[in-house]
Amino acid sequence: MPSVSPVIRSPALRGRDAEQDILRRLVDDARGRSGGAMVLLGAPGMGKSAMLDFAVDQAEGFVVLRTRGVEAEAALPCAGLHGLLRPVMDRLPALPAAQAEVLAGALELGATGGGLALPASVLNLLAAVGRPVLACVDDVHHLDAPSREALFFAARRLAGERIVLLFGARDDSLAPEGVPELRLGGLGEDACHRLADDLAPEGLGAELRASLIEVARGNPLALGELVGSLSAAQVSGAAAPPDTLPPGGRLWRAYADRLARLPAETGDLLLLLAADPDLDMAALVRAAEPACALTLLEPAERAGVIVSAPGDRHAFRDPAMRPVVYAEASSARRRAAHRLLASVLDHDHQRLRRAWHRALSLDGPGERLADELAAAAAAGSHGGYPAPWLAFERAAELTARGDVKAARLAAAANRAWHAGLARHARSLLGRLCSLTVSEEVRGQAELIRGSLELRSGKTGSARDELLSAAGWLLDRDRGRAVRALLRASEASYLAGDNSRFLAIARQAATLRRPDDPAATQLMFEYLAGIAATFRGRHREAADPLRRVLELAPSVRNPSVLVWAGVASLLLGDDVRALGLSTRAVEAARVRGAVSAVPQVLEFMIQTEIWMGRYASVAANAVEGLRLARESGQLNSAGQHLAWLALTSAVEGDEETCRIRAGSAIELAGAHGLGVAGALGNWALAHLDLAAGRHAGAAKRLRATARADGTNGHLVVRVMAIPHLVEAAVRTGEHEQARAALRVLDRWVGSTRSPDRLALAARCHALLAAPGEAEERFRDALDLHHQGLCEFETARTQLLFGSVLRRNRRPGAAREHLHSALETFERSGARLWTEQARAELRGAGEAVRSRGHKAAEKLTAQQFQIARIVADGATNREVAARLYLSPRTVEHHLRNIFAKLDIRSRVELVRLLS
Repeated sequence: MPSVSPVIRSPALRGRDAEQDILRRLVDDARGRSGGAMVLLGAPGMGKSAMLDFAVDQAEGFVVLRTRGVEAEAALPCAGLHGLLRPVMDRLPALPAAQAEVLAGALELGATGGGLALPASVLNLLAAVGRPVLACVDDVHHLDAPSREALFFAARRLAGERIVLLFGARDDSLAPEGVPELRLGGLGEDACHRLADDLAPEGLGAELRASLIEVARGNPLALGELVGSLSAAQVSGAAAPPDTLPPGGRLWRAYADRLARLPAETGDLLLLLAADPDLDMAALVRAAEPACALTLLEPAERAGVIVSAPGDRHAFRDPAMRPVVYAEASSARRRAAHRLLASVLDHDHQRLRRAWHRALSLDGPGERLADELAAAAAAGSHGGYPAPWLAFERAAELTARGDVKAARLAAAANRAWHAGLARHARSLLGRLCSLTVSEEVRGQAELIRGSLELRSGKTGSARDELLSAAGWLLDRDRGRAVRALLRASEASYLAGDNSRFLAIARQAATLRRPDDPAATQLMFEYLAGIAATFRGRHREAADPLRRVLELAPSVRNPSVLVWAGVASLLLGDDVRALGLSTRAVEAARVRGAVSAVPQVLEFMIQTEIWMGRYASVAANAVEGLRLARESGQLNSAGQHLAWLALTSAVEGDEETCRIRAGSAIELAGAHGLGVAGALGNWALAHLDLAAGRHAGAAKRLRATARADGTNGHLVVRVMAIPHLVEAAVRTGEHEQARAALRVLDRWVGSTRSPDRLALAARCHALLAAPGEAEERFRDALDLHHQGLCEFETARTQLLFGSVLRRNRRPGAAREHLHSALETFERSGARLWTEQARAELRGAGEAVRSRGHKAAEKLTAQQFQIARIVADGATNREVAARLYLSPRTVEHHLRNIFAKLDIRSRVELVRLLS
């Protein structure tokens, strides 16, 4: 029996697990005479054809019939049936004579006859093939009406048949009544990353990949075309990444063809929407006068080109269509559209948009338009269209004077960097090389380059570039010069290079002036306070740190709020530190400072670690990791990976912890990130300690104390001292424990923080003589109860309970061990829960697991994933709920199936029900 000719297979279907399961079940059910049909709906490029290819791959032993609707044949009756059924027309004699005659007439002459005869004959012919049948009809919206209606008739009557009918249709098509539909939306981020790997075997930089994924908006074909269009300069980072679909590509042509069918007057209004995506209905109505804008937009709404949007606006249903509308218009039409928009955007708050449209319409001398646009952009970001960096770039293009052009390109680069567009910022800076650049602009450019390197390159290079920028700026822009010094010190902090940090702090101290503005004073005080802390002079550090808190309200800047949060943290005021960090995140988002959000989240997470808020740590680290990758900030991504490794350690998920920590440590080694490497080692040490591997924990924690910048860092070393003391005591290294505790005592004694004092008291209890330990533990618990961190309270209760049990006081031990167990179970800390249960059993209490039998074979996270999957969630939904990538969920599921000796989700549901 014939089949269709071979088709070209697309790359692996990424992110379509749930959809593939549905089609697989549909095909499998048809083998057992339970046929069915499905309409796959999706925008161009979403993978409808690839999904049909997948169904064909599953249909082993089936007769496969395929056709595609062709617009040119839409007026030819039965052309679609002719394309689909010709391979099985040898079964025509199996039909009743009247039906065979009707079907033959339809396929040979296009005669439909009306009534049931034709659709009934199509259904009966498929049933008469003698083997299971899979019929796939792509682009069914272009099929001729008689063919479409006959196939939909058959699709509603497949119960008891060995037939599957699959249709692919555009997303604005209506699915036929009585036929199930499956909508293909955009791919998730993780699927897009994996698809990019498939399409670019040599790999793409994280920042470039994020830019392409943003433009593609989850469309697989768009991502493929974007990857294929990259130039060598774009791959290397010398040129900005593409911000539209490749002109002339399949998707571009599909959108252009769709737009060409609309009336010319409708196209004119769409051009206005493309030229200004923030255009509201009031302005659009004025622009359309004397015609009615709503009437002119109706054809575009019916065609699914535009939809209503918040703010009394219309927007393109697929944002990728906007640049197509704009680029397909002639230059004269575009200039006329911008001139019209400039005339209707006449309110004061529309100053930047008005100047932007005037600059694009070339409505006046170029220099005057450039001055007007640059002044409007410098007046402040309005948070809408156009972005200030675009305005400065356009102003530079219209500027003839080399020094002014350079200043405007530098301003554009600075705004692009703050908007999280690092590649655009680098591209703009690259254009300065051929221009006359003043000393001040050179210093500004060096500051931006150093900031870019600080977030995505090697910390040593960033420090040198920022110090150079400070030198260029010192006599020209004092405030920026001090900021450059502060960022250079941050590069040394990230590297774990305390000596360089202190040298920069000493250099900054010589530059102080009594008349410095509040923002500059705050930076000096912050550096002085951190430097004193790093020298171990905590009481000396208190005054400048408090001064930071006093000055912070007078300065409106996310970075200032972060510095104030760090000052609060060092002074032991966690609640205030969390409040300041939260305000900093909100301020960064309001200002559109995308590049600042990942760093602000780093410091918020550090506060939450001290408070034991691990669920919140995980949520914020996932967001920080996503934003860092999207904006090309690999160094921030390394820290967020390490924080996620620590949350996995707390949960007792050894596999995930090792993967995340390994990635953070690898990135730390490549970029000189002592802080990320130390955090990764701390996470692995926490895991070892929870699993009872005390020697391993002690070895890892000693690595965090290195001063050579290789996975060592002073701040992480101090945060991890309670773990180091516990591991060292368990391995008999009491002197090492005492030396570490002296460092912790010096700091916590200056903070008056009950949580930190409790940790120090616990360490003293572990080192105390047998007769003193119990009293020391009671002191520690008293302090814990005055603080906020329930998790560390439980850890102290576990250690105290263990001491009481060994001292043959099982009744007293059980009281503390029960409290610890409850907290660990509530926190999902599997390994700590097991320790608490083991101690309770040692204290004479039979402890039963509260979990399911399957939980005994799975890790805590695997069991959590299994329960959510058993409730019907897809891999993507599980990933979103647990802050994991779909790839990680998929990996866990394979291990879950292997451990439970099952092969499907159905078996998993049965096992856990």
